[in-house]
Amino acid sequence: MLVLAHISDLRPDGTGRATERARRVRDRLWGLPVPPDALLVTGDIADHGAEAEYEEAARPLGLRDGDAPFPVLTCPGNHDSRAPYRKALLGRPAADGPVNSAHVLDGGAVLRCDSSVPGRDEGELDAETCAWIESTLDGLDDGLPVLLAFHHPPVPLHHPLPDSSPFPAPERLAALLARRPEVAGLITGHAHTPAATTFAGRPVLVGPGVTWTLRLPWEGEQVADRDAPVGLAFHVLDDEGRLASHFRVVM
Repeated sequence: MLVLAHISDLRPDGTGRATERARRVRDRLWGLPVPPDALLVTGDIADHGAEAEYEEAARPLGLRDGDAPFPVLTCPGNHDSRAPYRKALLGRPAADGPVNSAHVLDGGAVLRCDSSVPGRDEGELDAETCAWIESTLDGLDDGLPVLLAFHHPPVPLHHPLPDSSPFPAPERLAALLARRPEVAGLITGHAHTPAATTFAGRPVLVGPGVTWTLRLPWEGEQVADRDAPVGLAFHVLDDEGRLASHFRVVM
């Protein structure tokens, strides 16, 4: 059984507010009696893609002091910038290509895919990233369940803000999934609201945003609820490849 903690959309802006909210999540996760197998952060780790924002976000994520009791797995979003992301967050040479990486854990693998499109809000898994997904899956053990993690949900969520930047070519991802039954689910962020839906016969789990929570159309005219508690998800992938999710608030 694989247990993933999941957060998204930290977006520190230098005011300290978003970082303080990230520290609340850190305190909850670091204090758990039994740690999860990994923490997954699905994009928008920065607000404007600046190196200083990644340095600010890295501290509560345990990426600077190395004190996290589990691996911390990240992928970029539309507010991120690939070269500063690589340099300031991951400590790697700056480069502008897609930031894709895989992590194998006991009970499953997590493929972190770059759905960002530089200079644009909408997301996609481009041909290069889809080819990387297929070649990576080919190299994994047969029967190992896999989760694909990326920033942009590939389906509408029935709010005009996240739905204003849809996947331009969802059929490419749908065709990939049709060929790859080992993919048990898709883990995303971007929408700033915990949500669950499906795409191409797979569950899609959308993580809550750390910095603020999206108000749905029937909840009021104000889009961003900055006073809502911080959200946190736990995704459980069992030995039969079944995915279950639990959502928590962090006061």
